[in-house]
Amino acid sequence: MTGRGILFALSVATTALVGAPVRAQEPPANPPTAQFKSSVDLVSVAAIVRDRKGRFVSDLSQADFQVVEAGETRRILDFHARADGPVKVAVLFDISGSMRLGSKVADAKQAARHVFGALKSGDEAAVFSFDTRLQRVRGFTQDVATLEAAIEKVEEPFGQTSLYDAIADTARAAATEGRGASRVPQRLAVVVLTDGVDTRSQLTPSQVTAIASEIDVPVYIITVLPPMAEGDDDALTTEAVPETALESLARYTGGQLFNTSAPAHASIAARQIVSELRHQYVLAFESSTRAGWRPLEVRARGRNLVVRARSGYMAGAGGPASETARRQSF
Repeated sequence: MTGRGILFALSVATTALVGAPVRAQEPPANPPTAQFKSSVDLVSVAAIVRDRKGRFVSDLSQADFQVVEAGETRRILDFHARADGPVKVAVLFDISGSMRLGSKVADAKQAARHVFGALKSGDEAAVFSFDTRLQRVRGFTQDVATLEAAIEKVEEPFGQTSLYDAIADTARAAATEGRGASRVPQRLAVVVLTDGVDTRSQLTPSQVTAIASEIDVPVYIITVLPPMAEGDDDALTTEAVPETALESLARYTGGQLFNTSAPAHASIAARQIVSELRHQYVLAFESSTRAGWRPLEVRARGRNLVVRARSGYMAGAGGPASETARRQSF
């Protein structure tokens, strides 16, 4: 082979070897942004932090938090601490037969008005109701007048109660409708107005806890109960399911239970719920490679602080809300 032929052969071989990598290094048509892409590998956790006196702590940074999954510390990949951000609340009315007793329905409606009254410009709320089935009375809106009108459309109490099923379905609906396609962390919660009675649910409280916890929708429960007769310590014992079931459901989803027997109690509870949502920190970390339920604990380093967040998530496919979980992103 002549010298010119050798050079030509080497040129072809060199082009074949390096051509593919050169093409791969060309800039993509749509350059990536600084945000995380939507992926099942990303898990977000909303956390409320208070000091030992119950006051909100709003000056923490990413370095102040620790996420522990099944005893193992996980690296925090992203962190949001925007103060006073917009909130979304799905209000769930119990319209089962047991709510006909006394002034429960009127008290529940007044509690909802307190929730709406605590909203600010940019906040949204929706109205759902249930007995043995869930009804969407009004979708998410910023129009308080529309929300208050929706309260009056809530049907008269009748029938049996599927309390736990309704909470699970509302959490799923809120996660889908409330978050939508937003890439901004949403301060979203379900607020349940009920007397606490359940007669027909297919799901157990622990199953509902797992569903709401997996999709990071805290459940706040405001029980509307008749005033306790003076000196009668047992006045409420026949009115509600065992308190521990509701308390555990609320606490392990990152929410809270409020037992109210006076309008002033409901007003305080409503303001506290909305205020908590405004003070949420939102952290993100990579999902575990081990499929199944993964227990979580969010801690604040030092300062003797109290953190409330969801209790876990479902890694991999097949969880009770896995499709919704896949849509969560920053």
